[in-house]
Amino acid sequence: FSSGLTAMEKKLAEYKCNTNEAINLKLVRFPEDLEDDNTTFNPEYSHQVFGDDEVAFGYKGLKILLYYIAGNLSTLFRIEYTSKVNEKFDCVEADDVESKIREIIPPGFCTNTDDFVSLLEKEVNFKPFGMLLHTYSVHNEDAGEDIMYQIYKADMTCPGFREYHERLQTFLMWFIETASFIDVDDERWNYFLVFEKYNKDGATLFATVGYMTVYNYYVYPDKTRPRVSQMLILPPFQGEGHGAQLLETVHRYYMSSPTVLDITAEDPSENYVKLRDFVLVKLCQDLLCFSPGKLMQGFSQEMVMEAQQKLKINKQHTRRVYEILRLRATDMGDAEQSRSYRLDVKRRLIGPYKKKQRELAKMRRCLRPEELTNQLNQIDLNMQHEQLEESFQQLVSEYRRVLERLAQA
Repeated sequence: FSSGLTAMEKKLAEYKCNTNEAINLKLVRFPEDLEDDNTTFNPEYSHQVFGDDEVAFGYKGLKILLYYIAGNLSTLFRIEYTSKVNEKFDCVEADDVESKIREIIPPGFCTNTDDFVSLLEKEVNFKPFGMLLHTYSVHNEDAGEDIMYQIYKADMTCPGFREYHERLQTFLMWFIETASFIDVDDERWNYFLVFEKYNKDGATLFATVGYMTVYNYYVYPDKTRPRVSQMLILPPFQGEGHGAQLLETVHRYYMSSPTVLDITAEDPSENYVKLRDFVLVKLCQDLLCFSPGKLMQGFSQEMVMEAQQKLKINKQHTRRVYEILRLRATDMGDAEQSRSYRLDVKRRLIGPYKKKQRELAKMRRCLRPEELTNQLNQIDLNMQHEQLEESFQQLVSEYRRVLERLAQA
């Protein structure tokens, strides 16, 4: 009997598919893109739709096709497979893959290729939404030419934007680990969009590259504090510098507004922090308060004020910018200079430890000794020094990468 069970288990195991591999995404410009595997890309994540295992059960050779027209993101959604478990014979039911996908993509998609291709012909009418903020070009090795990109600021009053945004935001599910859809009826959202200009049969068309959403928090009595919520550059365009262009453009947009205090970010990823370090250091390096002489005198209120007033950078981020620029101005081969730098950064890093020490002292006064040992054993100072040194070294290597990118910019 037990061997029969394992045979059954083996059989069922063949009907498990990794959903990150099964989902095929495309941004289509030309009909021939549909057949070209080079234009296909896959999700990094699918756990929010298919559970932590990122598995769909019940199919062999499962393919979930989600193809988008490059500009307005009209969608083709189809499911293909070579075989499916059958309730009658296998006594198990296949996952309802279709309804899981339907939950996150808006209605009105195509289900067959012919309809999709006929929509592709109308793409020439698609134009970006909102107000043009910035145009830039990137040299493309493969094409051997400069490609033009544009960044727009849009809002829900732009005709067609609401529906377009519904299609666009589905990409968050596949590329941001903790993605969520936002409440678009809240007027405090701003949307910034990146498009590529490309040619097709002598006409100029636009392709979606990525976007950012920013929420304007109210600060008493009459200011706002924009907070970056989501940012995504679509995979075919990653690594070309669009994220930096977008973030810098957004800063420049808010810089011109007297009611904006400074810009923050919600729960930033490691990659976003790297990007922000680069952009903010690039913006700050020419401010007088960050001249090498002033950097050597330490972090100052003047830096905080100037970065906030001129560039809308908040205090915490200004401190990082200062540390990165001071590293650039420091001769780390000089014992005195490097010691001074190390102490300066470690003094900031030790802040949270010091706070813990103060809380411990407070507890000591209030608690009986045996309760205290239960509460918290004294932080081992040696460990503290080791952790501190480790944190410092890690920061310096992060900072060096930012400076390398800056040197190439």
